[in-house]
Amino acid sequence: MSDSVKKLPELLCPAGSPLALDAAIEGGADAVYLGGAAFNARMYAKNFGGDDLRSAVLRAHAYGVKVYLTLNTLITDRELSAYVDAAREALRAGVDALIVADLGGAMAIRRALPDAELHASTQMSAHHSQMGKELQKLGYTRMVIARETSLDDLTTIVRESPIEIEMF
Repeated sequence: MSDSVKKLPELLCPAGSPLALDAAIEGGADAVYLGGAAFNARMYAKNFGGDDLRSAVLRAHAYGVKVYLTLNTLITDRELSAYVDAAREALRAGVDALIVADLGGAMAIRRALPDAELHASTQMSAHHSQMGKELQKLGYTRMVIARETSLDDLTTIVRESPIEIEMF
């Protein structure tokens, strides 16, 4: 791609239910993010687990839409094994990336599932380009910028971060 042709940003939409997933697909989303049965910040949404997750991924992929699963809660030592199992289930279902908030959990996923694509959740409060540099060392490919980041700071982060930037 030449420098004169800019790549369009990815249109990423929430899909908190099968109905919302269909709306995102029909609305032209490039990707959706959704919660699994556990470890996501929207536990009261109609989240996707087991067969529902597999069906959602198949439906989205049939339309060329990527699926990112949120594992965006902080976890304890006693939850770590189940957390990695949730990541494994999501990847087996065909999820394209995991949106992760817990750094220790992310490192456990990286050890168990080295090919997993990791995105740093907004719950990590990334608000400067140095965060992108450090997250890249840990295997992240994208970070969601903190919502309160100013436009000037965002411009600097986009220019200096070695990983993709996502913003609300």
